[in-house]
Amino acid sequence: MPHLRSLLPTLLLVLLAAGCAASREADDAASPVSKAGFVRDVYPFPVYDEAGAPYEHPFLGGFNVPRPQFIDIDGDGDLDLFVQEVTGAVKFFENTGTPGAARYVWRTDRFHDLDVGEWYRFFDLDADGDFDLLAEERYSFVRYFRNEGTPETPVFKLAEDSLKDAGGKPIFSDRQNIPNLTDIDCDDALDLFIGKLDGTVMRYESVGRDADDVPRFRLLTERFENIEIVAQLSGSRHGANTLALTDIDGDGDQDFFWGDFFEPGLLFIRNTGTCASPSLRSEPVPFPPGHPFRTSGYNAPFFADIDADGDVDLFVGVLGGAFNPIKTSADNFYFFEQTDDGDFVERTRRYLKTLDVGSESVPAFADLDGDGDLDLFLSNKIAPDDFNTAQMHRFENVGAPDAPVFRERGTMPLHAAFHYVPAFGDLDADGDLDLLVGTWTRGKVALYRNEGTPTAPDLRLETEEYLRLTRGSNAAPALVDIDADGDLDLFVGEFSGTVNFYRNDGTPHAPAFTLVSDEYLGIDVGQRSFPVFHDLDGDGDFDLILGAEAEGLVVYRNDGTPQAPAFVRDDDALRLAVPALATPAFVDLDGDGDADFVTGGLSGGLLYYERR
Repeated sequence: MPHLRSLLPTLLLVLLAAGCAASREADDAASPVSKAGFVRDVYPFPVYDEAGAPYEHPFLGGFNVPRPQFIDIDGDGDLDLFVQEVTGAVKFFENTGTPGAARYVWRTDRFHDLDVGEWYRFFDLDADGDFDLLAEERYSFVRYFRNEGTPETPVFKLAEDSLKDAGGKPIFSDRQNIPNLTDIDCDDALDLFIGKLDGTVMRYESVGRDADDVPRFRLLTERFENIEIVAQLSGSRHGANTLALTDIDGDGDQDFFWGDFFEPGLLFIRNTGTCASPSLRSEPVPFPPGHPFRTSGYNAPFFADIDADGDVDLFVGVLGGAFNPIKTSADNFYFFEQTDDGDFVERTRRYLKTLDVGSESVPAFADLDGDGDLDLFLSNKIAPDDFNTAQMHRFENVGAPDAPVFRERGTMPLHAAFHYVPAFGDLDADGDLDLLVGTWTRGKVALYRNEGTPTAPDLRLETEEYLRLTRGSNAAPALVDIDADGDLDLFVGEFSGTVNFYRNDGTPHAPAFTLVSDEYLGIDVGQRSFPVFHDLDGDGDFDLILGAEAEGLVVYRNDGTPQAPAFVRDDDALRLAVPALATPAFVDLDGDGDADFVTGGLSGGLLYYERR
């Protein structure tokens, strides 16, 4: 009876909860032109890493829990790519290259606007030559979308809310366990495999279709081949898992692969039987044999011949299991090429190379070097390679004010803290930019004074506690002259979702921030308020836009004056698809006189919307 047991500390229960929560981020459709004239663009201008290599998909938004699948969805002979990052939606990338040299272009964050719950699988379930879709029906059942189009032009229609077995009973599939299908015994009937939390595998076999042309499956066994892959955690078992079956050794039968929450790699069971009579009773071994890879766990494998050389290659989306998901919050889309000798060689950990600094990204734009164009500063929650602090990455604009080209220049030397939120502003009226940095720790805001010049900045830490919120954490500062008196006032968002207002009762040269309210105007966006100010409606005063953990963007239109603002909530002013923990910024990056929209979020990257 194949099995694997691991003894793990009780602390991993916390990591389990964090890993599952990461997949529940909300996301909306890739937007057409919005009411305010914003249009999503993944490829607006070039961005390069420190070595000068391009980020090929710079503004995808990042990945924390990618679940990939490669199929030819448009019938042109090459493999297109689907990636699920958030619950309920699948990103689609069209292959504009060739079968042997794929080139992927982002098309949408919500393929056909299909609600796939927590997982998805494309298969031809009705044997009509095109791909149908199975997905999670909330919670933990199986939804069936039938393709009523063609192999070249799919049209998906919901055919069954919950797939049923031969007796008419809904098939249960725990939402954290990603099932799979294959014809395991070569009888021309698809088999459905569902991993269970105890590490065993249920096998269903297709028994044809019912009167509504919906597939039905008969449960053959709850312990397929007596496989049992479990992890032991303080006396309790858990096996959140993904599974895949493919003929890895070219002997004509299907081999078995298992990614588990408590397994740092991928487990492999070789099929020692035949196609008609499978046998998967050997002990599972880490894959590839001899030099297995290790991640933070909960690895979602998919096999595809991406280079059209006649053998399958391996792709792994790392969902983040029991071995510290922080370390794979950026490097989590692995590609292993199968070589001529049957070995699997790691080629990259970022198959889709995009701006991604880990998790909970925060952008800021400032001309810190005084060369007339805006540079990009991108912060995160915790550095994937240093668990003791966050990081703020600097991308120098080496292009022009109306044609930016960003080149990564390393990280800023900031004090150790978590959840950096930067706000640039000239706080002492000496002509150069100073820096406030909000942090998670006790709601502190640090001050970095610029002791250099406008063209040669020298940011020096003056104090880690320039101010501290009256309560809570996750300080998110925003500097703005809200009363048009010539000095910068300060607003600070926080974990609780309210907004703190500090009026500058000093001067432009010597600010003195006085707390007016820690619940400004009664505003409450639920959790994690992130305030920014921008004249959204072009009437000459600042409107207030807030990012939030769950509400997306919340707009308060200023119906007052520049000297006496009067904020009124306006839920129709700005409807954009943004990630959870949105961190908005408005900035004119293309030099056309209006501000474009950029936001970070939970997955660690950036989204860009051009205002047209």
